[in-house]
Amino acid sequence: MQVKELVSFLNHLAPFTYQEVYDNSGLLVGNPAAEITGVVVALDCLESVVDEAILHSANVVLTHHPIIFKGLKRITGVNYVERTVLKAINHGINLVAVHTNLDNVHFGVNYIIAEKLGLKDLKILSPKAATAYKLAVFVPQTHADLLREAMAEAGAGHIGAYNSCSFSSKGEGRFRPDENAAPFIGKAGEPEVVKEMKVEVVISEHAVQAVLHAMKATHPYEEIAYDLIALTNTNEYIGSGMTGTLEEGMEAMEFLRLVKRTFHCGAIRYTHPAKSMVKRIAVCGGSGSFLLKDAIRANVDVFITGDFKYHEFFDAEDHLMIADIGHFESEQYTSEWLVAQLKKKFTKFAVRLTNVNTNPINYL
Repeated sequence: MQVKELVSFLNHLAPFTYQEVYDNSGLLVGNPAAEITGVVVALDCLESVVDEAILHSANVVLTHHPIIFKGLKRITGVNYVERTVLKAINHGINLVAVHTNLDNVHFGVNYIIAEKLGLKDLKILSPKAATAYKLAVFVPQTHADLLREAMAEAGAGHIGAYNSCSFSSKGEGRFRPDENAAPFIGKAGEPEVVKEMKVEVVISEHAVQAVLHAMKATHPYEEIAYDLIALTNTNEYIGSGMTGTLEEGMEAMEFLRLVKRTFHCGAIRYTHPAKSMVKRIAVCGGSGSFLLKDAIRANVDVFITGDFKYHEFFDAEDHLMIADIGHFESEQYTSEWLVAQLKKKFTKFAVRLTNVNTNPINYL
């Protein structure tokens, strides 16, 4: 197995096109064609994690947080980022990150948090818009099924928990090939009328090129009539944060104690409970204060995330209870989930969860 095949699989799990503009997910250091000897998975990429990979003869370190986040103008080993990158290069270790792309997909970081808490009725807290296209293509009725199947196989028609979604309408296509044409139907210089089907599918942004390639490879016509239209619709399966409900309401402080046990928190910083009983919960892995207004609009009782600043706690204004459980604590189970996904997909190399605690914060 080559590194590029691992990266392709990760792109399938959480398409890199959905990472935020400031992010730097993907293959950061290494050779896409390198044969994989083993993978170590961690939340953060540190020198000690690279050492662990070397110890176990693994040549890939997969992390949630990218070690190269801002541009490096030189690599001289003056800080932990440069030292980690240097060590990886010197020992042939490939560094891969899946960061905000994994935050922004439905079955990603926030789903993992919600699942740990037993939340039901999960929905993206702040869904993104303009992440999809509609493709309408005209095809002879005799070839419509073949075309639909090929496009679906390439990723068209995936809407939430459904796949192979399409809409078709019948009509007549008219054309006249000129003397330079090599028509599939009809003769040069003669008008032609063909029973055709208009097939319409929705395509997520990351799958557009693959679907167009499949359409062109399968369509029988020499010249294909099709429309590709950018949609401004909100995509309820792509975005930041997640909401869900507890099966039964809990006393607010009892719920906080459950959260502390579940995520092994050294401490939870929280605001005064807005309600004595809580049931509707919002979560965001990592730094989620930017979603506070969304959580308030969603009418949740508790918003669980990390990295709230002092003055941001005032913004709760008794609409909800903020529970800052810590950045590492909120995302720690992401590594376990990635290990499980890789083990299900790949059997030709060992996948290890790091033994290194990469949390830089200690509690007294």
